Amino acid sequence: MDKTQAEISIPKPEFRFDLSHAGIIRLVTAVIAVSMALYHIWVILPPALGGQGTPEAIIFRGTHLLFALALTFLIYRRAGTNAAPSLLDYVLLILAVAPVSYLFWNYDYIVNRIYYVDDLTLADKAMAVLLVVLIMEATRRLIGWALPITAIVFLCYALFFAKVEPERLLDQLFMTTEGIFGAPLGISAAYVMIFVLFGSFMERTGTGQLFMDFALSLTGHTAGGPGKVSVVSSSLFGTISGSAVANVMVDGPISIPLMKRTGFKPHFAAGVEAVASTGGQIMPPIMGAAAFVMAEFLSVSYGQIIIWALIPAILYYVACFAAVHFEAKRHGIMGVPRSELPVLSTTLRERGHLFIPVATILVVLYSGYSAPLAALAGTLLCFPVAALRASTRVNVRLPIIIDAMIDGARNALAVALACACAGIVIGVVALTGAGIVFTQAVLGLAQNYLLLALLLTAVAGIVLGMGMPTTPAYIVMTSLLVPALIKLGVVTPAAHMFAFYFAILSAITPPVALAVYAAAGLAKADLWASGWAAVKIGAAGFIVPFMFVYEPALLMIGDWPTIIWRFILSTVGIGLLAAGLHGYLLRRATLWERAVLIATAFCLVKPDWVTDLIGLALVLIVVAAQWPGRDRAALPARSDATPPNPA
Repeated sequence: MDKTQAEISIPKPEFRFDLSHAGIIRLVTAVIAVSMALYHIWVILPPALGGQGTPEAIIFRGTHLLFALALTFLIYRRAGTNAAPSLLDYVLLILAVAPVSYLFWNYDYIVNRIYYVDDLTLADKAMAVLLVVLIMEATRRLIGWALPITAIVFLCYALFFAKVEPERLLDQLFMTTEGIFGAPLGISAAYVMIFVLFGSFMERTGTGQLFMDFALSLTGHTAGGPGKVSVVSSSLFGTISGSAVANVMVDGPISIPLMKRTGFKPHFAAGVEAVASTGGQIMPPIMGAAAFVMAEFLSVSYGQIIIWALIPAILYYVACFAAVHFEAKRHGIMGVPRSELPVLSTTLRERGHLFIPVATILVVLYSGYSAPLAALAGTLLCFPVAALRASTRVNVRLPIIIDAMIDGARNALAVALACACAGIVIGVVALTGAGIVFTQAVLGLAQNYLLLALLLTAVAGIVLGMGMPTTPAYIVMTSLLVPALIKLGVVTPAAHMFAFYFAILSAITPPVALAVYAAAGLAKADLWASGWAAVKIGAAGFIVPFMFVYEPALLMIGDWPTIIWRFILSTVGIGLLAAGLHGYLLRRATLWERAVLIATAFCLVKPDWVTDLIGLALVLIVVAAQWPGRDRAALPARSDATPPNPA
C-alpha cells in the first residue's frame, strides 16, 4: 500500500498452456500468489467459519515473509522483469527460503531456548546472516537502496559504536520477535495484506469507473470542474489503494487530459493529481499501511486511528479543492456542460451498489470486530455485490478473481519486505538504546523549543520518505524522533500523526517526489514546475500537522464545542491560504490582498482567541476591498472538454 507498488510495471499473468521456461515461471508465480492470498484469508476467518485463526507469531510472520521472498525473487529478476529468472535468481530464491524454513523445522528449539542466554549454534548464525542479507537484497529490488543502506548504517552502529556482540545482535534479529519478525512484519501480515487484497478486488469489479462517474456528476459542471473531479475521485480511490503512485496511474490518465482540455496548464494539472492522490494515505476509512503500524504502536484500535485522522484529512482535501477553485476562477476556467456529464442518479443506480463493500467494512469495524476481519468481510463481498447489476456482472469471472488475488499478493510485496527490513532497524534501536541517543540529540538541537523540534522532525520525515515508502519511513521516525516530541509535551497521538503526515508528504516534495513524477509524465509537464505546483496546492498538508500538534482538538481530542470551533476556523483559514497563494477570493487579488489573505490564514489556524479576532478582522478588510469588483472578476468562460469514457 505504499508508493513503490506501482513504480515497476510487471506483466499481467497469462493463463495459457505454455511449457516454455517463461510460461512455467508465470504459472508458478501465479500459484504462489494465489496461495498467499488464500492463506491470509484462511487465517483471518474465524474457526467457526472454517478458518484456522491467527497462528503463533513466528509461524504467521515467517509464512508471510516466505511468500514475499519467493515472489520477489521470481518477479523482480536481476535481468529485468521481462526476462526469465537467471541461475543467480534461483540460487538467491533457495537461499532466501532456507532460513525461514529452518525456523519452522526447528520451531520447538526456537521457542524453548532462552535468548541472549543460550549460545547460538553455527547453523543459527549462518541462517541469521543469510536472512539479513537476502532481505536487504529483496528490499533493494523492490524499492531501491535507501532502506537497505539505512539498515546497514544501523548494523554498523550496533557493531562498531555500541560494541554489541555479533552473536547477540544475530540473536535479536533472527531468533526473537524483536527484530525481523517484529511488529512491523506482523502488521504487514495481519493488516496490510488483506486490505491490499480488498483494494485489488474493488478495482477489478469496476469501482474506479464508479468513483470517476460519481465525481464527474457532482463537480464536473462547476468552475474548474475537471480539477475538482480529480480531487474527489482521487480521495475516493485512495481509500482503497493507499498508494500515491498507484492512485495517480489509475486516476491520472482520465483526469489530467480532462483538466488540460478545459484550460489548466499541464504542470498545474499534474500537481493537482499528485496532491489529491497522495492524500489517499491519510483519508479514512482505509488509509495507508503506516496507519495500521500506528495502531499497533499505540495499542489502540484502527477505528481510533480513523477518528484521529478524519479532520486533518478533510482539511487537506478542502485546501486542495479550494486551490483548484481559485485557480480556475482566476483564469476563467469553467466546467464541463451538464449534458456531457454522467447523471448522478444513473451512476448510483448502475454502479452505486459497489459502495456496499466499503460500507460493510465500516459497519463491521464499528461493531467491535477487528480490522482484518472487517477487511475480509468487504473483500468477500466484492464480487457477489458486483454480480447484482448487469453493468458490473461482466467483471464476475474466475480469471478476473484469480488476477485480483495475484495483483493483491504482488502489491503487498513492497510493504512486506520494507517491514522486514525496517525490523532490522527496530531491532538495533531496541538493543542499543539508539532511540534515547536520538531523542537527546533532537532535544539538544531544539534547545527545548517545540517548534524547532517539529521542524527537524518534518525535514527528517521528508528526507526519509524520499528514499523509502511511507511505512518504513514512519517506523524509523517513531523509533528515533517521536519520543523527543512527546518529551517536549506533544500528546502521543499528535506526535505519531505528525510523523505519519511528513512521511507521506515526501511524495509531493521536490526533488524526489514520486507522485509528481508519475503525474508529470502523464501530463507531459516539466518536473520542477509540477513539483512546485504540487507544493503550492498541497501547502495545507505541510501546515495541518503543526495545527493538530498545537491544538489536539483537530484530532477530536477534547470537548466537542472546542473541536467544532477549531474545525470551522481551521477550514476557513485553510481556504483563505489557498486564496492567497492562488491570487483570488471574490476577484483577482492584488499583491497586498494576497499577503493579507495568507496572514489571515495563519491567524485563524493558530489556536488562540486573540489571533482568531485579528484574522476575522483582516478577512473583513479584504472582502470589503474586493466586493465592488466581484461581478467582473473572471475572464470569459471556456468549456471545450468532453469527459472521456474510462471504461
